[in-house]
Amino acid sequence: MIVVVCPGQGSQTPGFLTPWLEVPGLEERLAGYSDAAGIDLATHGTVSDADTIRDTKVAQPLIVAAGLLTLYVLLQGRRDQIGGIAGHSVGELTAAAAAGILTETEAMSLVAERGRAMADAAALTPTGMSAVIGADETELLSALHDLGLEPANFNGGGQIVVAGALDALEKLRETPPAGARVIPLQVAGAFHTRYMAPAVERLEAAASGLSAASPTLPIWTNRDGHRVSSGSEYLDLLVGQVSSPVRWDRCMESFAEAGVTGVVEVAPAGALVGLAKRGLKGVPSVAVKTPEDIQSAIEMIENS
Repeated sequence: MIVVVCPGQGSQTPGFLTPWLEVPGLEERLAGYSDAAGIDLATHGTVSDADTIRDTKVAQPLIVAAGLLTLYVLLQGRRDQIGGIAGHSVGELTAAAAAGILTETEAMSLVAERGRAMADAAALTPTGMSAVIGADETELLSALHDLGLEPANFNGGGQIVVAGALDALEKLRETPPAGARVIPLQVAGAFHTRYMAPAVERLEAAASGLSAASPTLPIWTNRDGHRVSSGSEYLDLLVGQVSSPVRWDRCMESFAEAGVTGVVEVAPAGALVGLAKRGLKGVPSVAVKTPEDIQSAIEMIENS
């Protein structure tokens, strides 16, 4: 059983869409995504610098668009050979479109509003995020409570991303839990925490006009890793996860329970394959970073 996974914010790099736009038909598809999102994705994916595409308002639509382009090429004639799909954070919108819960146009419109809403929420209070690697979870959660910080991403394999006030993050870095490393992340705010409550309200309003269809592929939620069979439930969870922790560790546990035999990560790939190597030991994976990687992913799918 092959599971397709869709990455979240932070996986983008300058120029990463350039080789994809050389694939026939993809430039036109990206133009449609740009129209839906109200942003020039071709420019941002080819010539914009690292600071520009780090902006939440740009990064989120760019990541979802890249995933949709990958899926368009990857799944032609092979959709029924996929065992399921899941996304990490904003990647849940990519997964929602792939599973037919939302149309691609709806996903791009909603992710544009998500990016704007989260950027605006982040601007209200100076906050940030740090990755903590190698900490005892109980000890770390106790330290977070004492510092007023929150866990944002449980990524599995000994990695937990934490978020909150910048001074509290610095204190954690200076006095980390035993045996742990604390690595500050280049993000604009404390995503997946209480600081994002204003963004949830805006997304609820944006999503209220959408009619979510039942998923046509197995799909798992970041909320707690369970498989979701209702499109409306998935959409509600997708909106709510903006201010709640991403439980990618539990998603990987669900993949294992379902009998996963391979993982394919869509562009801009790399982060989730890295987590799978630690959280799904022995399960082969393919990171589709450029069109040259498509053939390896197709072989994994067709030989499953």
